[in-house]
Amino acid sequence: MPTRLQYRPNKSFHFGLVLQIVFGFASTFVVANLYYCQPILIPLSLAFNVSYSEVSLVPTLIQAGYATGLLLITPAGDLLRRRQLILLLVIISLGLTIGLAITSSFVTFEALSFLVGTFSVTPQILLPLAADLAPPAKRASALSVVFAGLLLGVLMARVLSGIIAQFTSYRVVYYFAIGVQAFVLLGVYALVPDYPSKNRHLTYGQIMWTMAKYTVTEPVLVQACLINIASSAAFSSFWVTLTFLLGGEPYNYSTLVIGLFGLIGIFGVCMGPVVGKFIDSLIPWYASLIACIALLIFQAVQVIGNGLNIAAVIIATLGLDLFRQMLQTSLATSLFSINPNARARLNAVYILSLFIGQVMGTSVGTKVFLAHGWRACAGVTLAYAGWQIFILLLRGPNCGRFTWIGWEGGWEGRIRKVKATDDVEGQSGGNNRKESDVDGGKEKTSSNENAENGGANQS
Repeated sequence: MPTRLQYRPNKSFHFGLVLQIVFGFASTFVVANLYYCQPILIPLSLAFNVSYSEVSLVPTLIQAGYATGLLLITPAGDLLRRRQLILLLVIISLGLTIGLAITSSFVTFEALSFLVGTFSVTPQILLPLAADLAPPAKRASALSVVFAGLLLGVLMARVLSGIIAQFTSYRVVYYFAIGVQAFVLLGVYALVPDYPSKNRHLTYGQIMWTMAKYTVTEPVLVQACLINIASSAAFSSFWVTLTFLLGGEPYNYSTLVIGLFGLIGIFGVCMGPVVGKFIDSLIPWYASLIACIALLIFQAVQVIGNGLNIAAVIIATLGLDLFRQMLQTSLATSLFSINPNARARLNAVYILSLFIGQVMGTSVGTKVFLAHGWRACAGVTLAYAGWQIFILLLRGPNCGRFTWIGWEGGWEGRIRKVKATDDVEGQSGGNNRKESDVDGGKEKTSSNENAENGGANQS
């Protein structure tokens, strides 16, 4: 390990621009492993001489592996040193990708796909590490970089994979994946600092038990997960059914043009760090409320205009990607404040809820679209947006940690104002304690004097 990256208790690391770029790049091109296969299913079926139904299992296996990694590997971030864990995960995922590029057996390809998904959870280790490295006043900005990388990876993997496979073999897609993961490995080794493990007193079994316990004892986490499920379902439903919408009447776009719509989403994602700075100035609850209202508006644009004019589709694509990221970041900022020593476990539960939402949105969205058309599908995503606002309003912006339903602590939304109020109250409380200590001291002195006088009289 480079000496400059070794952990020193008396010196904190600066989460500057270079480190943010490394975190974003790593998130983008590791999570992309999950999506490279989606545009190349037809070339894969031809190369391995299997049916469409058989090759369609590959994305399912990758996602199942990813869920396994989220559940079993991500919580280890609260137990192990993150730098070493990240390096190990990238090395393993890179090695498994080499297997995907060279194998000629479809069964081996399926098994490797599951394992690649399992070990592509590096971004979920980076998220809590970013929260630890960044100062509290810039935590949302740091998290927004990693979330931007995650969404960018989803969109870029589909665009790049489709373009590469259009002009060459599907194997080149995985050669590309090998190359970018090698760059991730070099960047992590050269720039990501060491950070001590937080819970040396716990075993892996205890880590898993406490993670399960958080899912039923932490109102902030439960609220974030319920909102995240609906938000992820709407996001997945939109992007999956967008292909059907643009490929049919009245647009009849080619596959290449449909793929390029991912570039519009990428523009919205790239605004994430700007959104993160905005969130840093607010109580996260208010940032979540703004995002939920904006998502409701852009879902309404979908319902009204998606099948009428391409401008409505472009506007909805930009707005949904931008404010989806804003919502994700603000919710993560809230739940990471629950317990700094359990951020990896909290994040694992949070991202699992995202995964559940993706599966639900893909399944429901496809069925509704095929059975009832684009407007009904957009109506379902509009209902998801309404659900998000309903769940958010059950708890006020300044509720206590263990308040499940209700409003308390006032309406103030500016972080500086809330902190200033807390500081004033803390000083007032300190002065009251001092006065009581003085009064107590006087009473104690008085009682001692009476005892002495009594003793003297007795003598």
